[in-house]
Amino acid sequence: MYKTKIRKSKYIIIILILTILFFILFNIQSEENKKQEILAEKVDSQIYENYISNESTDKVKTVEKEEIESEFKGYKVSSKLYVPKINLETYVLEEYSTKALLTSVTKFYGSNPNQIGNFCIAGHNYGPENMFQNIKNLDIDDEIYLTDINGNKMKYTIYDIYTVLPNDTKCLSQRTNGEIELTLITCTFDSEKRIIIKARA
Repeated sequence: MYKTKIRKSKYIIIILILTILFFILFNIQSEENKKQEILAEKVDSQIYENYISNESTDKVKTVEKEEIESEFKGYKVSSKLYVPKINLETYVLEEYSTKALLTSVTKFYGSNPNQIGNFCIAGHNYGPENMFQNIKNLDIDDEIYLTDINGNKMKYTIYDIYTVLPNDTKCLSQRTNGEIELTLITCTFDSEKRIIIKARA
């Protein structure tokens, strides 16, 4: 009887140890997967940074040359955005801040304008005419033009429009398979979601 209890206790201990080992290995694997995802994103970003640093503008599908101002109301300009359908012409500020967003739309994240990667622009859905209050009226296949600080004007075509919750950041991904992309971001009227406009050169 006593030996049987000892055997049962041993089995229980072995099962507990195996269970603990399983959870430890599972957690290690999960952490490793997360690290790999983060590393992959960093590698992708580094590839884009290297491309931006080393490539000339020869691969930019320039529509035409257009000189733009380097500053707007005291802020450094990143690029100039023109959306014919909604008659929007606005400077994209280099700095992203609450104060800058009251002046114009700003670069939010991503690659440099008109370069491989995903150039993300954020703007309010209210205020002066140079804001994003009318991008909700855009449709698939509408055209967007972006002029970088070097005067290269490129045409983009909208390929996707959708809304997301504020904490959904997938639209900022730099995994564009070597494509040159543009993302416009603004709030819905009730500010509960974000309107995302995706375009590709």
